[in-house]
Amino acid sequence: MTQQELFAAALGLVAPWKVARIEFSAAEKRLDIHLDFEPGSLFRCPNCQALSNAYDTSEDCWRHLNFFQHAAFLHARVPRCDCKSCNTIRKVEVPWARPGSGFTLLFEAFVMALGQEMPVSAVAKLIGEHDTRVWRVLRHYVRQAVKSRRLDDVTTIGVDETASRRGHRYVTLFFDLDKKRLVFATTGKDATTVNRFVNHLNAQGGTPQQVRRVACDMSGAFIKGIQGQLPNAEITFDRFHLTKIVNDAVDQVRREEVATNVILKKTRFLWLTNPTNLTRSQKRQLFSLSARNLKTVRAYNIRLAFQEFFDKPNLAAGEWFLKQWYWWATHSRLAPIIRAAKTIKNHWDGVLNWFSSRITTGLLEGFNSLIQAAKARARGYRSDENLIAMAYLIAGRLNFGLPT
Repeated sequence: MTQQELFAAALGLVAPWKVARIEFSAAEKRLDIHLDFEPGSLFRCPNCQALSNAYDTSEDCWRHLNFFQHAAFLHARVPRCDCKSCNTIRKVEVPWARPGSGFTLLFEAFVMALGQEMPVSAVAKLIGEHDTRVWRVLRHYVRQAVKSRRLDDVTTIGVDETASRRGHRYVTLFFDLDKKRLVFATTGKDATTVNRFVNHLNAQGGTPQQVRRVACDMSGAFIKGIQGQLPNAEITFDRFHLTKIVNDAVDQVRREEVATNVILKKTRFLWLTNPTNLTRSQKRQLFSLSARNLKTVRAYNIRLAFQEFFDKPNLAAGEWFLKQWYWWATHSRLAPIIRAAKTIKNHWDGVLNWFSSRITTGLLEGFNSLIQAAKARARGYRSDENLIAMAYLIAGRLNFGLPT
């Protein structure tokens, strides 16, 4: 096997392509492989796939996977075919790279694998390319994979927003809770985000009527969008957001009371953590404080009682319990607790839907933390489009169709 035949086999070249010559420079740490085709070869038209002769050629270059520690580049005279079927002249698509890319498919597959595990700036430094080129590769394959995926089986979704940048900039995420994957991401967090999700669902073979269950927080914008765009969807207000509302009320009571009772200073963690997650010394401190006549203790007991709602066996038991809890909370003479209870009352049906759907946005919160961690490692992203691309890479479970 000659040197040219060896590299042709390693590159997976098929006729009419062949390795014409190889140039290696140890000083420049560079390997250049020049490809060519046999005279008189026929090529398929990119439009109609009819076989045609080469009309003329242009020299192109692509970055390939490193040859050991040396940067490798492919060079080729890429022909334009004179297609008689289309009656047009079109540039031939080469099998080792996508049209318009300066990288081979294998190199882009390498970039995509790195991009899912490390910050893009680190990827760019590792491969010796500017990060804007890396982002172009990532965004291209994410767009193609999202566009090619069918969504006709999506029936249960979770909706949540994640901060994209400072200044109240957000990206809204729509998850398929059954398959645990991100199916759509868009900028903003208003009612129009649901409209954009529905448009995407229609474009990918789905319909808004197929969505039966939605888990979200009590955002008025999300509620309005879901009720207007997903006619068959039953809204379940997420248990984590409901618990957070009550927790925030408890903390507000503590912050108001600490002004007159310094013993409550630096005890926030005690009141917002479940007793089973406290250390032995923290439990002793909580027991000592609970023996005092404190407003915070009353709010804390109401908080613990609310958590029992989600353990009730059925809708009847859950609704009876919630009515009792609501009466207790609204008669507590604790303004923050009363406001929290009335907020829950105003969303009564969505709270009780827990017993029929049993869905939460816990999965979203987990992926949200991964997305925010990736953003922190990257020290932020230049655009919302980059954040959305990274969200798909982390949580989309996309098939990029790249060689391995």
